[in-house]
Amino acid sequence: MDFELTDEQVMLRDTVREVLARTYDSENRLKIIDTELGWSREVWAQLAELGVLGLSFSEQDGGVGAGPVELMVVMEEIGHVLAPEPLLDAVLVPGGLIAARGSDQQRQRILPEVVGGSRLLAFAHEEDRSRWPDLPVATSAAADGDRHRLTGVKSRVPHGDCADELVVSAVAPDGVIQLYLVAADAEGITRTPYRTVDGGRGARIEFASAPAELLGPAGDAGQAITDALAAAQVSLCAESIGAMAEALRLTTEYLRTRKQFGVTLSKFQTLTQRAADMYVSLELARSMSYYATASLEEGAIDATVVSRARLQVGRGARHIAQEAIQMHGGIGITTEYPVSHYAARLTAVGQTLGGPREHLGVLSGRVSEYGLVEF
Repeated sequence: MDFELTDEQVMLRDTVREVLARTYDSENRLKIIDTELGWSREVWAQLAELGVLGLSFSEQDGGVGAGPVELMVVMEEIGHVLAPEPLLDAVLVPGGLIAARGSDQQRQRILPEVVGGSRLLAFAHEEDRSRWPDLPVATSAAADGDRHRLTGVKSRVPHGDCADELVVSAVAPDGVIQLYLVAADAEGITRTPYRTVDGGRGARIEFASAPAELLGPAGDAGQAITDALAAAQVSLCAESIGAMAEALRLTTEYLRTRKQFGVTLSKFQTLTQRAADMYVSLELARSMSYYATASLEEGAIDATVVSRARLQVGRGARHIAQEAIQMHGGIGITTEYPVSHYAARLTAVGQTLGGPREHLGVLSGRVSEYGLVEF
């Protein structure tokens, strides 16, 4: 299998890297994530102009029809600089659900504006006491003529604080889970914003008989939600690889420049061996990220492949984050030094849609599906 990027993919990577690098040095990033919005609309507009926001959508929906590899390339670059723009939360996941389930009219009304950067989406799915892979839905939908009314609480809606429109999961009167479109400023909606440990944004959203529009045809949307979250996990793997690579680079650079007892830290064999172990963790994680992306590229969304990738990437991310902090010493935990932010983001990603323990549980629960292997 050829793991080399094509010329077009290299050009995409370099262009996105240049755009993000112009804005996100460590000092400027701190200023931007401390704003009320928490990310830059100027950078968002540049990503839209480059076509990045439309990578995952077909040309009929206003996108460019790119594949999972192109998304992997972009997500790795986002991880490299910890860019806070909500590509995953405001475009890929909710937009992917609209592309998969929406009617022609709904897709043509919404997706071109999403691709152009003028409309922000959010997926409201997780509720109180839910934890992946057990994500029960208690929010209910009631018919109201040609429309619907939603009642319930979505406790964790990533970037729901700035969304213009919400894709909401709810239990329909017939008992199946369906998806609904809800204007974020509609009557009956209360949004309570929050900040995450890594500087991200989200909202707790309460629906009190809020008006909603059924997304696509009636019917169980459970599989569509499962597929969308699986694809999101592959994107999180790619973002983690970018952050892990940069955390390792910062650590090795620190070892080459920081002196103790008159020599640089890179002269201490124990530290160089630990840095080598970090590199091994990175490459193992990168291989599994490529594996999951290749699975998507072939048109297969395999939950087992996704959990394998998340388990390996999650373990590698934890190892690299902890070692980066340890080998930087006291400065590694300060807000002013960038490695602490990489550790925080890797920690947050590691607990999004299940951590290593949850994915290990999923995999161990499927051991009985395999036959005996004899050597």
